[in-house]
Amino acid sequence: MTIYHQPRVSINIVSWNSMEFLPDLLETTMRQTFKDFNVLVIDNGSNDGIETYLREQYKEVTFLRNQRNLGFSAAHNQGIRYALDHWDPAARSQQYVLVCNPDMLMSETFLEELVQGAEAHPETGSVGGKLLRAFGENLADEVLKETVRSDLIDSMGLNPHKNRTVTDMGAGEKDEGQYDSVEEVFGVSGACVLFRASALEDVRFEDEFFDHDFFAYKEDVDIAWRLRHQGWTARIVPAAVAYHYRGMYGKEASGLLAKALNRRKKSSQRNYYSTRNHWLMLIKNLRVFNGLLALPRMVVHEFLRVVYIFVVEPSTLRAGLDVFRLLPRMLTKRRAVMEKVRVSAKDVRTWFV
Repeated sequence: MTIYHQPRVSINIVSWNSMEFLPDLLETTMRQTFKDFNVLVIDNGSNDGIETYLREQYKEVTFLRNQRNLGFSAAHNQGIRYALDHWDPAARSQQYVLVCNPDMLMSETFLEELVQGAEAHPETGSVGGKLLRAFGENLADEVLKETVRSDLIDSMGLNPHKNRTVTDMGAGEKDEGQYDSVEEVFGVSGACVLFRASALEDVRFEDEFFDHDFFAYKEDVDIAWRLRHQGWTARIVPAAVAYHYRGMYGKEASGLLAKALNRRKKSSQRNYYSTRNHWLMLIKNLRVFNGLLALPRMVVHEFLRVVYIFVVEPSTLRAGLDVFRLLPRMLTKRRAVMEKVRVSAKDVRTWFV
């Protein structure tokens, strides 16, 4: 393996027919005040002309192309392996990978603030900023996206609950600084998160960092949970602001009716992966004693979920079959996770409130 000088941050973007958003992201990326980075685009078999566009407009961007859509997890794993293979292994604690959705816009000091936050707290494995939505709920479709920024929160970190579900903190709320005092969080949304390279190495399973079997959705919660098992913390730097063109514009639902209505706005494929991966994540990460304490709430929530799927969303029933199919693989991964646990069950449990 040849090691040569690489910038300290690798900005990894997974694209799949994302040309609607990618030019805006790259424009804001190149305006960053922190300059010690490179950009890696991993494309999942797009047919929107991305390769030609990058070759003509951004020759400095490294481009990896897959022949088909491998999903968020596998493609980002490719990018992470590429970065690690080209870095000096002795400097892992000062190297970072920014995992970034193509539908993001970054303020000019975004990366600088994240890196400073990571360097100030060497125990931190992942760092995120204040993610706002790039447009409001009631804006007309014809409004130019380049000129629109909202004051609605997209995510201020991952927010775990006693029933072992996890939502985005503050999602859909108007940003009035109510979360600006938040520092440590359970984990950071995978839409845009800075990982310390040594933390990624700690949770590596074979050639995976994100769980390859997840394909997409909930992989950010899974890796956050695994980092917690390993004793790594996660932080939010509110001064680091970015904007996300999220596909669901309402508040993060809390009541049963609101959750059901929000769920119906999402695609059937997203609901399938979200449901399946939630169950896979519990199999991998839930400590036995913690699971027993949370069992009443979990049983109620999962029972209601299954009833809803049977009545309203029968296409998601195959999620249960897939869980059984993947069970041996998940148990193997669970053993790998539990063999490396460095913190007590109580330390992890305190986050689920």
